[in-house]
Amino acid sequence: MQIEVAKRLQHTEEYYFSKKLREIDELNKAGAKVINLGIGSPDLPPHPDVIQTLQEQAALPTTHGYQNYKGVPVLRDAMSNWYTRYYGVQLNPNTEILPLIGSKEGIVHICMTYLQEGDEALIPNPGYPTYASAVRLSGATARPYTLSEEHGWLPNLTELEKQDLSKVKIMWVNYPHMPTGASATEAFFNDLVAFAQRNSILICHDNPYSFILNETPQSLLAIAGAKEVAIELNSLSKSSNMAGWRIGMLVAAEERINEILRFKSNMDSGMFLPMQLAAAKALSLETSWYDKLNESYRKRREKVYEIMDMLGCIYSKKQVGLFVWAKIPDTFESAYQLSDSILERAKVFITPGGIFGTAGNQYIRISLCAKEDVLEEATARIKEVKHKD
Repeated sequence: MQIEVAKRLQHTEEYYFSKKLREIDELNKAGAKVINLGIGSPDLPPHPDVIQTLQEQAALPTTHGYQNYKGVPVLRDAMSNWYTRYYGVQLNPNTEILPLIGSKEGIVHICMTYLQEGDEALIPNPGYPTYASAVRLSGATARPYTLSEEHGWLPNLTELEKQDLSKVKIMWVNYPHMPTGASATEAFFNDLVAFAQRNSILICHDNPYSFILNETPQSLLAIAGAKEVAIELNSLSKSSNMAGWRIGMLVAAEERINEILRFKSNMDSGMFLPMQLAAAKALSLETSWYDKLNESYRKRREKVYEIMDMLGCIYSKKQVGLFVWAKIPDTFESAYQLSDSILERAKVFITPGGIFGTAGNQYIRISLCAKEDVLEEATARIKEVKHKD
């Protein structure tokens, strides 16, 4: 029996990393021992106090029932205090914060809440592929806007405004930017809010990387008037080493929270209570937690620079976040060719920038989620291959 998938899935492919991990798994089964430098899944554990909180709460007989769709007050209060402490943003924990089962969930929730057939959404090229997928699943049209190294990987709002934006309802932005590691300035955020106000566009800012190798965490909601035109997503995946826990947050004006909750409340029944309480603990940690985390990533980044130099790539040392983004040498037609070559010959996987959009075709990305000895082994393998060339 053959059942045709729904139209919403007919132009939505399986996530690139899902397919690539299967390929790597097959190589490993054949004895290859591939070093995966592609995915940004933190390999370091959460703070011991966070794990202890989870263990203690999970051992209680009263913490295993269904939870409120909006999360427990302890978690929302912790999220509100975290935003005040690090971003200088005041949020009402009862009305302006919505805990999420990972911020990726929030991307879909936003698109399903506001978009439908006939609508358009602006998405960055290069950018996180889930933005485009979520837009397509909603029935709307994903409309890429090109980012360039020459323009600091920031959207050219002046050029965008010359276009017909009448069907555009939302615009996805993400700073610190993934995959390029670019930061946004306060001046750009001010311009972005003004752009949204003039064109009646809802800005959706995805902000999971602001604590990684970044001296000044920023929130779009710190800008005057932003709450009227913007939603921000944030996450504990990178900043607290809790990627597999799936804990994120959506912060916005009360009206936006209530609108999105109309969709979300039909999709899940809330987060496991011990995880919420452990997340609250993670958000209350001292600044020294982030300092120690970044000390590890700084050392790893130096190792990644060595790999990039060996491959003849060009990169900026001003980039922040969990990856290093670099332009490939002209000897390769595309980053796919370089990535496949290194995987085949050195058994090291490096992400080709083209998976993030056509503007990334001449770039590669290496994750910092590998220990120094692993990066040294990858360096040795690539060096051996280069010597044979």
